Amino acid sequence: MREKLLTILTSEGRLPDEEIAERLGLTAQEVADAIAEMEADRVILGYRALVDWASTDVERVFAYILVEGAPEHGVGFNRLAEHVARFDEVHSIHLTSGTADLTVVVEGRDFRDIARFVAEKLAPTPGVTGTSTSFVLKTYKLEGKLIGETTASHRLAVSP
Repeated sequence: MREKLLTILTSEGRLPDEEIAERLGLTAQEVADAIAEMEADRVILGYRALVDWASTDVERVFAYILVEGAPEHGVGFNRLAEHVARFDEVHSIHLTSGTADLTVVVEGRDFRDIARFVAEKLAPTPGVTGTSTSFVLKTYKLEGKLIGETTASHRLAVSP
């Protein structure tokens, strides 16, 4: 039940408890209690609008920064990630496999904001041994939602 509830909330977070309850075969109170418990346990971290910033007058730039770091004995990259996560510019941060140790998603008003963040805050951070920045030029899909699609869905055909 918990997984189904979370799935509904991540795709349709504004549904009333009554509608969610009907879908799951629960009472609205059971849904409200389950949500409150997950909020208290920090499974659900918050609620927010999903915004296509390119459709607004607000200047906003996102970048993915691949960070190479030096792991610490006993804690790996945890201390470095926790330090970097505290910067206001950091939107999200992930421990990743591949060519980099951490992937940091940052946001700023313009490219200079991001460059300044990397040069003045991220790169000099103890434990950071290298960075590589890629700017988001255009977003086609965000958190499972297609951007700019106003007509009927054109899903890709599945072929054997």
